[in-house]
Amino acid sequence: MPGALPIADPAPADGALPTSVVEGVAGRDLGVYLHVPFCRVRCGYCDFNTYTGDELRGARRDDYASQAVAEVALAQGVLRDAGLPERAVSTVFFGGGTPTMLPVGDLTSMLHAVVDAWGLEPGAEVTTEANPDSVDAEYLRSLAAAGFTRVSFGMQSAVPSVLATLERTHDPERIPLVVAWARDAGLDVSLDLIYGTPGETLDDWRRSLDVALEQEPDHLSAYSLIVEDGTKLARQIRRGEVAQPDDDTAADMYELADERLADAGYDWYEVSNWSRGVEHRSRHNLSYWRGHDWWGVGPGAHSHVGGVRWWNVKHPAAYGQRIVAGESPGAGRETLDAETRRVERVLLAVRTREGLPVADLDPEGAREVAGLIADGWIEGRDAIAGSIVLTRTGRLMADAVVRRLLPA
Repeated sequence: MPGALPIADPAPADGALPTSVVEGVAGRDLGVYLHVPFCRVRCGYCDFNTYTGDELRGARRDDYASQAVAEVALAQGVLRDAGLPERAVSTVFFGGGTPTMLPVGDLTSMLHAVVDAWGLEPGAEVTTEANPDSVDAEYLRSLAAAGFTRVSFGMQSAVPSVLATLERTHDPERIPLVVAWARDAGLDVSLDLIYGTPGETLDDWRRSLDVALEQEPDHLSAYSLIVEDGTKLARQIRRGEVAQPDDDTAADMYELADERLADAGYDWYEVSNWSRGVEHRSRHNLSYWRGHDWWGVGPGAHSHVGGVRWWNVKHPAAYGQRIVAGESPGAGRETLDAETRRVERVLLAVRTREGLPVADLDPEGAREVAGLIADGWIEGRDAIAGSIVLTRTGRLMADAVVRRLLPA
């Protein structure tokens, strides 16, 4: 089962926000994340807040869309009552879980609720995640007709043995089909990959990159497998049934991915993300990294508005009970002080191609810049121009760079 929520202050039953969230609002976009917590099977590595049919215990998938619509209405009132100006939504992201396990009409009604509440900015980005075996051509056409602009497929690998270790259910030969169907529907396409799976070789990873690039997606994400405590994979490794992922091999895989993607015309814009031009970057994810506002709808979803961060109760049954009672589903929240916000900005901005302004560092952190250039971890030319931008080697050492820029 997914891990526990953070410990913080209780969230008010009505979800009310302090008036302080109005400060600086003119410089922040508004996004909406809709969490769909359902999966057909639980992958052995997954620690997300998701539930298979036998884990729902008192919740029904059929009820979920109406509950999410009700939370959108609650969100509209909370933001208005806090004194925030009306803002059209710039990005909408359906994540999970597997959002496309729901009928397309459910996703449409949830999106329309967002549009009715706030409207969409011209050219707004509207994305859903999807498993390759959870959609067909008609489903994708219906998404496009409803206003979706982008689909992110969980490809993970093109090698059957790697998919089996990850317990992914799709046939890798389906990837070209779903990409073609999405293209025909007029949707932008992103592919998500995972590297460093136990037993995966560099040749396996090269094969997955080859297949992904053959599809000419607009965007690619490549994430190193993290073995999370409490997952089936962690138990298998502990019992010696599966080998521990090798950090050196994973580093080689990252470097190979960056080389191959750069050669194919993709630019990195965040440590794990590449796009074919600025216009195909994930604007929704960029809003997280830049500290903008977003409301997270659904069980366990996290939100952030004006330095106030909160998260919903985790289980779909508990979430539904709160919604039916007309209460906020919020489980806890925290108000970030100025120093915490600065530290988080360093943590997030360092990972992006835009980089972190040197001026955002305290004097002790700024003194580390010359050493980081000498170590080959940050770009010297960018640093001289006033920004901390990671080199390829530096991206592999991003956490260590942050520790040096934020000395205790």
